[in-house]
Amino acid sequence: MKFTKTLLCTSLFFTTSAIAYQADKTYSFTLLHTNDIHGHFWQNEKGEYGLAAQKALIDGIKKEVEAKGGSTIILNAGDLNTGVPESDMQNARPDYEGLNAIGYEAMVLGNHEFDFPLQVLNMQEKWAKFPLISANVINKKTQKELVKPYVMLDKQGLKVAVIGLTTEDTGKLGNPDVTENVIFKDPIKAAKETLTEINKTEKPDVRIALTHMGWYLDGKHGTNAPGDVSMARELDKGAFDVIIGGHTHDTVCFDDKGQFKTKFTPGESCKPDFQNGTWIMQAGEWGKYVGRADFEFKNGKTTLVKYELIPINLKKTIKKEDGKKEYQLYKPEIKADQALFEHLKKYQDEGDKLLGVEVGEVKGLLDGKREHVRFVQTNLGRLIAQSQKERVKADIGIMNSGGVRASIEEGKVTYKTLLTVQPFGNMISTVDLKGQELLDFLTTIALKEVDTGAYPQFAGISMTVDRAAKAISNVKIAGKPFDPNKTYKVSIPDYLTAGGDGYPIMKKHPSYVNTGFIDAEMLKKYFEENKVIDASKFDPKEDVIFK
Repeated sequence: MKFTKTLLCTSLFFTTSAIAYQADKTYSFTLLHTNDIHGHFWQNEKGEYGLAAQKALIDGIKKEVEAKGGSTIILNAGDLNTGVPESDMQNARPDYEGLNAIGYEAMVLGNHEFDFPLQVLNMQEKWAKFPLISANVINKKTQKELVKPYVMLDKQGLKVAVIGLTTEDTGKLGNPDVTENVIFKDPIKAAKETLTEINKTEKPDVRIALTHMGWYLDGKHGTNAPGDVSMARELDKGAFDVIIGGHTHDTVCFDDKGQFKTKFTPGESCKPDFQNGTWIMQAGEWGKYVGRADFEFKNGKTTLVKYELIPINLKKTIKKEDGKKEYQLYKPEIKADQALFEHLKKYQDEGDKLLGVEVGEVKGLLDGKREHVRFVQTNLGRLIAQSQKERVKADIGIMNSGGVRASIEEGKVTYKTLLTVQPFGNMISTVDLKGQELLDFLTTIALKEVDTGAYPQFAGISMTVDRAAKAISNVKIAGKPFDPNKTYKVSIPDYLTAGGDGYPIMKKHPSYVNTGFIDAEMLKKYFEENKVIDASKFDPKEDVIFK
């Protein structure tokens, strides 16, 4: 069933377009999209997501669409890198090979494509059987685009332009040793320039922006660079028919009344955002969903017929009467494509072997014992908070003690050891807070009870916490007295910003950024960079005094 008339998307028909399509003919095409895979080529321990199951789903959709005379377009909105050890240790090769097997036709550069030297990106570009694109990423040395700015797809005579656009924030989110070699131009200006060019030269019938800029409700992007909503509003009405986005890991889903579903349940009915004549879509993270948008094109008009976010074997947790847990699928199971499953399993097994490699050495004991880390500040709690703080260039680091699951003994340390300490795969997020807002946030956190996972470990800050008075005092940041007129960046696990352990929900704060960095992976990098960790240097001393 088609959307009601008020929800149909009619794109502007540019006067520069050449009529290459047949008049009065209805063209059908189905746009399939994912974003922010972050190394999740393999299913998790519950059998959720994974590229082999994704291939089976997409193969079925292709067969269905082609049987009805339509075409498919398969796109990824960036950040294939960084997140899962088995992928990271193999430079995301299994992820690229998985996307090749599925039949992706383009991927935009995400900020995490700049976590590693450009030689790695060049190697990945050779692995990919699809183009990596971005119109606003410039090679500083050559002053030319680092990759193709756009691609043209021919879908049964329909000319489809796909323009890549990468967030300007990559300059501060990526590896500085890499991003110093690249210029990130204003993507909205780049979009205008590229649209002007291709409308004259390529004369496309359908225009798609494939972006890694982020989706912010009502365009409220805070201290982040403008995202998809801002771009749609700033461009001419209907300049793009569709924006396929990534970066903020959102399931962009609206109800029939036009309200955003903040608590989206897998399998629910869905409509994308609609701004200034353009549909805006994003499919969560990690390949948990495949976005499916069915379109019709006739006489220069592009109409959205149906949209859904299809969960890839996602499961809900059911507590049984005996207290045990079981997992139930939200939707019928998608059986993995067996050939791709076997191919990727080789990489998964190889990754398991690589986890035993040494990443560094420790002098002394890094204390993560449950009976210590949940009651007092410890050197391991400080190390983790400090490593995350430094990785994202924050002023204050906060780590919940429930995310520290073991100590690290003196001697050689392997990656497997670090995954024992931090097994949950939480991502590091940041928020920028000023004045009383920061003090209120710190007070709420500092008063979390001992003997709970919520008890915080701190880095970069000293203060006195008066539990009886429920107040903090003598606050110093980086050794300097707290300045109420200054804005401070706080690094904190995304689990906590979502309200985990009873922390204030900060995920919708205007300054919130999900960096995409996985905690254990960043701890590994910290060990590799420092080689020998002296436990005594992370002694929390009396920085945080509890009364």
